[in-house]
Amino acid sequence: MVTPHPLPPALCPLLLILFVRIASAQSVPFSPRIANYQIEVQLNTETKRLEGKETLVWKNSSNDVIRELQFHLYLNAFRNDQSTFMRESGGQLRGDFIDRDNPESYGQIDILSLKTRAGPSGAAENLTGKYRFFQPDDANSDDRTVIRVPLSQPLAPGQSITLDITFQAKLPQIFARTGYSRDFFLVAQWFPKIGVYEPAGTRYATSGQWNCHQFHAHSEFYADYGVYDVAITTPKNFRIGATGLLKSERQNPNGTKTLRWHAEDVVDFACTASPDFEIFDDRWRHVAIRALMQPEHASQAKRHIEAAKTALAYFDKHLGRYPFTTLTIVDPPVWAMGAAGMEYPTFITAGTSWGMPPTLRLPEQVTIHEFGHQYFMQLLATNEFEEAWMDEGFNQYYEGRIMDETYGPKSSIVELLGYRVGNLELSRNFYVHLDFPAIAPSFNNVWQLPDDYYGELVYFKPATWMRTLDGLVGRSVMDEIMRTYFERWKFKHPNAKNFIAIVNEVVTKRHGNRFGSNMNWFFDQVLYGSQVCDYELHSVTSVRQGSGYQSAVTVYRKGDAQLPVEVLVHFGDGNEQLLHWDGKARSHTFTVTQQTRAEWARIDPQQKIYIDINLNNNSFAVHPPRSPAAKYAAKLMFWVQNWMQWLTWLV
Repeated sequence: MVTPHPLPPALCPLLLILFVRIASAQSVPFSPRIANYQIEVQLNTETKRLEGKETLVWKNSSNDVIRELQFHLYLNAFRNDQSTFMRESGGQLRGDFIDRDNPESYGQIDILSLKTRAGPSGAAENLTGKYRFFQPDDANSDDRTVIRVPLSQPLAPGQSITLDITFQAKLPQIFARTGYSRDFFLVAQWFPKIGVYEPAGTRYATSGQWNCHQFHAHSEFYADYGVYDVAITTPKNFRIGATGLLKSERQNPNGTKTLRWHAEDVVDFACTASPDFEIFDDRWRHVAIRALMQPEHASQAKRHIEAAKTALAYFDKHLGRYPFTTLTIVDPPVWAMGAAGMEYPTFITAGTSWGMPPTLRLPEQVTIHEFGHQYFMQLLATNEFEEAWMDEGFNQYYEGRIMDETYGPKSSIVELLGYRVGNLELSRNFYVHLDFPAIAPSFNNVWQLPDDYYGELVYFKPATWMRTLDGLVGRSVMDEIMRTYFERWKFKHPNAKNFIAIVNEVVTKRHGNRFGSNMNWFFDQVLYGSQVCDYELHSVTSVRQGSGYQSAVTVYRKGDAQLPVEVLVHFGDGNEQLLHWDGKARSHTFTVTQQTRAEWARIDPQQKIYIDINLNNNSFAVHPPRSPAAKYAAKLMFWVQNWMQWLTWLV
């Protein structure tokens, strides 16, 4: 998902407005297909209701005997103000609020019938009255987003169970990803969805366990791979986009039409419907790209499509092949911004606003960001309840790389009226300018992170230390780390330990013991810890010694983070010397002898330590400008003017 917070509410509608559908036309024979969904659903665009029939075939791929199933009922997060989602969020997401005065703003899902079919494990069974709501994460008995279904006939290892489910759902008015707004529909997390059973050895499981969390204010999703066959019935004048490949379309005599979609090796299924979409088709290599645009944004379709091509090419080169053959980009209308900036398998929402200038690259940013989730959310299927940073943080890092390398490192987001901002620079600024950057580690369940720090800890801090790791080990080594990680762990639900093991393996192979026996020290600080990095160039002095000068350069470690640091010293004759320090002591003084005095010194001249929170104290000049007051006044005016421009733009 695109940056949810701490971006100001006025910026969120611009940042989060696009929708891309990717349909997989070919099989990806690598994932363990745990679930097979066959769903028939009718969308009543007048009542905003879904009438659905679902047949789920679920395989017990573990060595355990399964005695219960667990399901997500995500739409019940919007059932009333007492759900965990509503209590935690206060009825808002990314600056968009539910209309509490309008009963139609709320939504829900109800299972009308739940039955098993006869199979190897026993006879058919009616489970309709046997499932129970429960709350694995908190004590909120009013939350109804997770159910457990006891099985009187346990499921043996390798066996499959077939369930027939009839359900009815009322879509909420869009404010948090899913629902309706006027005649626009974004239908996501809308059907009874089985949780993930983690056998021993999967992620952190020491014994077999269900991983099926409640729907929280900031958490997204976690699911197993499966096959989806979904038939969607809507009024015939609606244009539809969905996860997967459109297999057939049938006109019905009652003025509706039924479209059947198929997707394989995906973790979810979402769709959109509107009578207003204008359709733009294009292609990148094996991928058919479709943009579903609002009429008032049609002139910007090319911007979205070209951004998608840029992302496809970059990930293909630097991470791995995109295995699907379609990608759909959906542009929600301005009154449905709650659905913008979100990702689903082969299907993303992004967008724009009317009159968006080409040098304000928010449509490109959101498109690139949401496409990147196809790798971390979909192809790696990280657990976004427990380790959201492995999706959002990694993706934010790649967003920054792609944007900065494509549009310029200092102007990739904004290049307007003399104001310029780069993408990675913006991510770094959100983290380093926190009042309390040591508030908490990024490694935590998302609902247990400190209030109002989700974006900084899940998106921006991880992107910043990923860029720091990149600087320390070098871009070619970083790319090898990420390619190895992707190829080894796609379709396998990796965790932090799996990623760190890859880092240790590749860094040791390429650098030996240059950084120690492993890189655990780095992750102990930036991921599991909350240490803050701040190195200061304290002083530069020189004294004559014989025919030359002995210069002393003193560096302080003001923060509690310890990272290897380089210091560049510039001498009066133009010579320069690069010095190295392990960064562990509270201070360190370099002594160097040259023919001329040291004139200035700078910490981290190549800005490898991107996570350093204060770059203003990274240099020291023996002879500063003659008019320091004027210099700092000019700097102050520069920042005031830029921030005024920024605030003007936001509102």
